[in-house]
Amino acid sequence: MAFRTADALQYLGPLTGDRVTDFAPSPARHPVLDRSTQEFVDSYSCSLPVHERHLEQARSGLTRLQAEGNDALDEEAISTEWFALPGGPTGHVRVQVVRPADSVGEIPVVLFLHGLGWVLGDAGTHERMVREFALGTDAAVVFVEYERAPEARYPVAVEQCYAVAKWIYERGGEIGLDGSRMAAVGDSAGGNLVAALTLLAKERGGVRLVQQVLLCPVTDADFDTPSYQEFAKGYFLGRETMRWFWDQYLPDVRQRSEVTASPLQASLEQLTGLPPALVVTSEADVVRDEGEAYAAKLRAAGVAVVSMRYHGTIHGFMVFDPLRGTDAARAALIQTLDTVHVALHRHGG
Repeated sequence: MAFRTADALQYLGPLTGDRVTDFAPSPARHPVLDRSTQEFVDSYSCSLPVHERHLEQARSGLTRLQAEGNDALDEEAISTEWFALPGGPTGHVRVQVVRPADSVGEIPVVLFLHGLGWVLGDAGTHERMVREFALGTDAAVVFVEYERAPEARYPVAVEQCYAVAKWIYERGGEIGLDGSRMAAVGDSAGGNLVAALTLLAKERGGVRLVQQVLLCPVTDADFDTPSYQEFAKGYFLGRETMRWFWDQYLPDVRQRSEVTASPLQASLEQLTGLPPALVVTSEADVVRDEGEAYAAKLRAAGVAVVSMRYHGTIHGFMVFDPLRGTDAARAALIQTLDTVHVALHRHGG
């Protein structure tokens, strides 16, 4: 029988077989959003939902939304290169490598897997965030431009991300990357891909990650959790949009229980030994509960986990440029950068 997110909210059996009580959902209540966040939500409340737009219209609209965040970027502080790395089901994968301009030699790696429903998003929509990670972690950020849905469906993106991680681990030195010091970071659907990557790395080998960071991650295809019920409408990302994203990425409902599609379905044995995790969730977010359930399940499997819920904000609060100045976004960015920096440089690198 498939594991449901709702089940994790009530019970997670640890490796010893004992019941665990380190996770329980908070009582339902109407959240009070940060003022800037509320204004952002209100400004888009009358817009046509993503799932009702033409695909290219949705993609271009997101690009326009994110454009303002690039104005303040310091072009001279970083260097940027593009590579086509071999591997994966399409034969090669395009990646953007962004590193501090003054870096020398082989430097550690932040493998960044972007979100926005496996359908939207690219290097342009995440440009600000990628640069913040490069400068804030003293590392090279490898941004994976995996093939998006619906042009490519599951498991193409998962396999491409694994192929990139494996190439970096084995051959990263060829382009100045220290593959032995690599963390994986992903937002939303990218968090889903990071979780899937860690499971594949354990199963197949060939990749070693020192840290995983899941930001508002999608971990299951269950649309009936308390957070889905509470935030189905009116908080930017709704239930119907998430259903649409899943339909584009993985239309075969039967496959959605595979652990590399829904990592929350993984057994405790499969989760044991995965890299330390930071899981960030937001209060007013349909995928909040599945993210926190996954953090709890990782913890039950013996993985070192820090799980943090940021109140007063919505899904994607760290990614959307209009929200970058909110208290929640700034605090979460500091926490995330510090976690990754420590993981990459703890041995004096």
